[in-house]
Amino acid sequence: MAENTFQKASITAEAAQRIIAAAEVKAIEMGRPMCIAVVDGDGTLKAFTRMDGAPLLSVQLSQDKAYTAISFSMATHEWYDFVKNDPPLLHGIIKTDRLIVFGGGYPIKTDTGIIGGIGVSGGHYTHDMEVAQAGLAALEYFMSMNSIAHSR
Repeated sequence: MAENTFQKASITAEAAQRIIAAAEVKAIEMGRPMCIAVVDGDGTLKAFTRMDGAPLLSVQLSQDKAYTAISFSMATHEWYDFVKNDPPLLHGIIKTDRLIVFGGGYPIKTDTGIIGGIGVSGGHYTHDMEVAQAGLAALEYFMSMNSIAHSR
């Protein structure tokens, strides 16, 4: 008999806040106020910050980058290469609400799958990518330290 439900791992509020904190540190180091959003695996906002001086437009862009990243399990900067040589996609899908096709959004992956996404906006998309990657690196570090502690 087929199952009617399934279990899905999701990012915790604590982990989402840890990602935000690490990303903020990187943004401060770069001297760039950013908006940083973390969504769960369904695209619902889990944690958010708008640093003082971050552009207003970046509030929505950061959330949409995180949403885009979880929607197809790929980073936002990968979208342009995916659609640029396919006219129906290039001229159709880019009109999709919340779809962002430039850098700053990444899925958050663990061994259980996609548990969320991070989106960063406030600078050039390359700066947004650096800040998002710093947030992801902090989560990976914490998970590896937690794994080491549990193996003792």
